[in-house]
Amino acid sequence: MKPTLLVLAAGMGSRYGGLKQMDGLGPNGETIIDYSIYDAVRAGFGKVVYVVREYFKDEFEKLVHEKYSHVTCPDGQPIEFAFVTQELDKIPEGYTYNPEREKPWGTAHAVLMAKDIIKEPFAIINGDDYYGSDSFRVMADWLRAHEHTTGQYCLVGFECENTLSESGGVSRGICAADATHHLTHVEEHHKVAREADGKIYAENSKGERVEIPEHTLVSMNMWGFTPDYFDASIDTFKSFLKENYNELKAEFYIPYVIDCMLKAGTASVELLSTTSHWFGVTYKTDRPGVVAKFKEFADKGIYPTPLY
Repeated sequence: MKPTLLVLAAGMGSRYGGLKQMDGLGPNGETIIDYSIYDAVRAGFGKVVYVVREYFKDEFEKLVHEKYSHVTCPDGQPIEFAFVTQELDKIPEGYTYNPEREKPWGTAHAVLMAKDIIKEPFAIINGDDYYGSDSFRVMADWLRAHEHTTGQYCLVGFECENTLSESGGVSRGICAADATHHLTHVEEHHKVAREADGKIYAENSKGERVEIPEHTLVSMNMWGFTPDYFDASIDTFKSFLKENYNELKAEFYIPYVIDCMLKAGTASVELLSTTSHWFGVTYKTDRPGVVAKFKEFADKGIYPTPLY
């Protein structure tokens, strides 16, 4: 069994100022997604599903097919690609939403767009985040081992010190787990940064300034699910639509769905760890640093150049 990689690429990145999912950052114009697919395929993933917006789907799909037409998996089989779109009106039959709403529904809604084409265990990543090869290896191993399970999911946690930005404070979901390494909750922290004394500090959900140990695991939205997740999350989405009809900015996020499942006792989430370093592009000012990292990877032979 080869697991599937679900890439969330519908966000326009308004703060970045363009389709950052298509931005060439590697030495030969490689995108961040290109590196993710390279690492995922070598870890054993066999299919890639993109969640995009309708207005750039054709352009995106054309670029993908042109770039990967000759690329195969390590066993020689071609990589499968599929494309689904996320739009406001894609909600369960019989439900409505406030016509004044303009904001997208969020990451958990984006995942639901792939319900009809993913039938195997799958991983979720953000299209504009670099996760590193070890994180895909850890995820692929877990998904293969849980091919026939239901209600058991996973989250790859990154050590906090491996996710910091040189540009300033960031927001991170600090993970808490029990003695069996299963997730109990994720608490959003803001202004996470290393300060003058060399330690990492942040503001917790109560606005308190707290120290974050360097090896604390944080969520970077790298989740692993089995297909039963789709039906379970649809029920949660229906309740969300009813409760938030007049909340024009409320978003249906993956951590919200997971929290509902954990509280209801219908699912468990194993917290995995990785040695990989995460980085991403949020603002245009982040771009030079990411370009430099990919050049360093090429110079050291970590990745071939060109990548494909």
